[in-house]
Formats: sequence, structure tokens, C-alpha cells
Amino acid sequence: MIDRLLGRAELKERIAELEEEKRHLERRAAAEEERRSDAVADRQRAEERVNRLESRIESLEDRVERAEGAEETAEFRRVSDAYGRRLDDVLGRLRGVESDDPEGVLTAFVPDDAVPGTVADQFGDRTPLVRRAAPAVVVADDTGAVSAALSTPMAPDPFDRWADAPRLPDEWFRPTGRFAFALVRSDTFASGIYEGDERVDFEGFTSDVKGAHSKGGFSQGRFERRREGQIDEHLERARDVLADHAAERGVERTVVVGERSVLGEVRDLADHTDVTDATGRPETALADAFRDFWTVRVHAV
Repeated sequence: MIDRLLGRAELKERIAELEEEKRHLERRAAAEEERRSDAVADRQRAEERVNRLESRIESLEDRVERAEGAEETAEFRRVSDAYGRRLDDVLGRLRGVESDDPEGVLTAFVPDDAVPGTVADQFGDRTPLVRRAAPAVVVADDTGAVSAALSTPMAPDPFDRWADAPRLPDEWFRPTGRFAFALVRSDTFASGIYEGDERVDFEGFTSDVKGAHSKGGFSQGRFERRREGQIDEHLERARDVLADHAAERGVERTVVVGERSVLGEVRDLADHTDVTDATGRPETALADAFRDFWTVRVHAV
């Protein structure tokens, strides 16, 4: 009676209604958070597959191109990889090609977006193969005895020229001079100073970065913030090392390879970047990434 007289009964009824509405909203929020958690976890797992799928996508794209028009029957005479002594042998053979004609040997760098007219004229109906091998340095002679395309770890500016011998400087294909080479992943960093193919200094570390979020525990938002913070701290340490390399006397250039998702964070400290799937302990991963980067794909066209 007193509550009703003082208006408190209505207030209590309103409070009860609001409490029930609050519980309903909390249930909806919890359900939405769980759905979001599942979606983000699925996205993270999908992102982890991107690097593995990219090489398969490239292979499938080549198959699609080969299935169209004249390219359907065109095939490379041979495709192989060359590194170290094998690469020295391949380059030595090609450099040994000489012509009495001052315009008997063609060398050109073909980017991945256009084949120079001189190259198309020389290769004719095999030009689609050159396009598939690009970006690459192509070497051919006017007799057709020599016909090859080589990938270039350090790509030159596009050019094409006829001369009496091919133009194949070491710095396009092999590690030369004194330089820094680094591997950057979201949880792993490794770098070395190299003189040619010999590593003379090394620094590496791993960081504790959370993986995919699982159900339960703290919220997805909090998990994402913690993970991003851990990656940011890891990349800041990596940037410090790369900055020291850039400032070191005698270092001619810095090459950084790693995960596509983090390369953008260090690209301003590198002269050249590339994607790699090398993993493992820092020193082992660096060695694998170094070999992968300096391995040349040789296409016999």
C-alpha cells in the first residue's frame, strides 16, 4: 500500500522490466560474440593457408593459359632450378656464347606485363612460353641454337639488345658484395650480414604471438588486441635490427623476405622484398629463405 501510494510500485515494475530486457540483450550479445569468435577464427585459419595456396594458384593460371589458343601445345623443352655451383655452371655456359656477328646474340629482361617486340620477333610462336617464364632474362642467338629464360632474384630494369655476347652480370643472379639479408614473420625474425654467399654475422629471435582464438576465455576483441600488440612489439624489434643494418658501414643493400602480411611493415627499410614460406628456428629458416631467394629457375624455351 505504501509503495503504491508513493509511486514506488510502478518504479519497481519498471525496474523488473528493464532487468529482463538487460538479460535478453546480454544473451544476444553473448550469442553475437560467439558467432564473431567463430568467424574470426575461421578467417585466421584461412589466412594461414594463403601462402600455401598461392603457388597452386599460379600453377593453375599457367594451365589455363596453356589451354587457350596456340599456347595449348607449347611446352618448355626443360625446366630446372640452379643454385650455387650448378648456377655458376649454367651462367658460364651461356656467357660462353659468342658470335662473329656484332648483333648475333639477344639478351633482354622481360617483365611480367609485356614482351618486347624484339623478343617476340625472335621467339615467334614460342613467345607465350617467354610470357609464362617472365619476369626473366632471356638469351637467344640468331641461329636458334640458344634459347633460354632465367628468373632473376635481383631484377634489372627492362631492356633488350642484340650484341656479340649475352649480358649476364653476377649481381642479377648471385649474392655479391656485402649486404644484409633478413627473414621476417609475425613471430620469427632472423638476419645476417653476408659477403657474397658467406654469412659473417647473425641475429635472430622468436616472439610469443597468440595463434587462432578458441572458444571460451577472454573475448575475441581482447584476444585480437593482445595478438596485434604482440606482433607490433615483434616487428618493432625487427625494425630496430634492420635499421642498424642500414646504418652499418659497408652494407650495400638490404634484402628482406617473409610473410606477405608483415612485409609491408618493414618495406621502407629494405631495398628489395619478396615472399617466402620458410619456417622453423631462426637460423635454419634464414638459411632456407636465403637458398630459396637465390635459386634461379631455368627455362629452356
